[in-house]
Amino acid sequence: MSLAAEAFVSQMAAAEPWPESATLYQPLKEDQILLSDCASSLAVQAYLRMCGLPVQVVCKSNAEYMSPSGKIPFIHVGNQVVSELGPIVQFTKAKGNSLSDGLDDVQRAEMKAYMELVNNMLLTAELYIQWCDDATAAEISRPRYSSPYSWPLSNILAYQKQWEVRRKMNAIGWGGKTLEQVYEDVTQCCQALSQRLGTQPFFFNKQPTELDALVFGHLFTILTTRLTSTELAERIKSYSNLLSFCRRIEQTYFEDKSS
Repeated sequence: MSLAAEAFVSQMAAAEPWPESATLYQPLKEDQILLSDCASSLAVQAYLRMCGLPVQVVCKSNAEYMSPSGKIPFIHVGNQVVSELGPIVQFTKAKGNSLSDGLDDVQRAEMKAYMELVNNMLLTAELYIQWCDDATAAEISRPRYSSPYSWPLSNILAYQKQWEVRRKMNAIGWGGKTLEQVYEDVTQCCQALSQRLGTQPFFFNKQPTELDALVFGHLFTILTTRLTSTELAERIKSYSNLLSFCRRIEQTYFEDKSS
């Protein structure tokens, strides 16, 4: 398809209203999904809820291979399939749903900088702990990642994934880090987020943006996910305003108000 044709299809998709049948795909929640994918999926769910856009969450063992980018999560809206938070934000914005339209240029640049910080620090730390920490990889990551598959495919896929992530860590300079250095990176990231949040309900005062959705997805998942050590969660618990922030978003957007 030519670029002009793709642009035309995108414009047509943007003109269509958000359907009730919109679906978000992620790996199996109880047995398969790992910390980083769970955090990314929760961030997208939070963002869509903040936008008031309904989405049904569907868990599939082959979600990673269904995704057009190989990344989790992805959404299926009408005849469009979009993966990861950034592209999903742009997709909803094209449909007239945006959380950051009220920000000025300086605030928008600041928001993007903090989102980069979260992705470069928290997401990378999650991947490191999952696949570069030997105890976590052996006890949690490889068994969960390979759980839908039978041997020997289960072993092949798990070790292939671990090799891919470790290669990425080496490429970005994280391969030689110790676990304590990774924890310290997480602490510095949380300190920066805590300072920016201050006493505000959200990062840009009274209304949430995609930054709030992203931070909530990662912090809440770290706080509620069982790992071989509680150290990662303990680093977050040192910041009371971040804990209050997570509770606020959970209560506002995820608790059933009808009960």
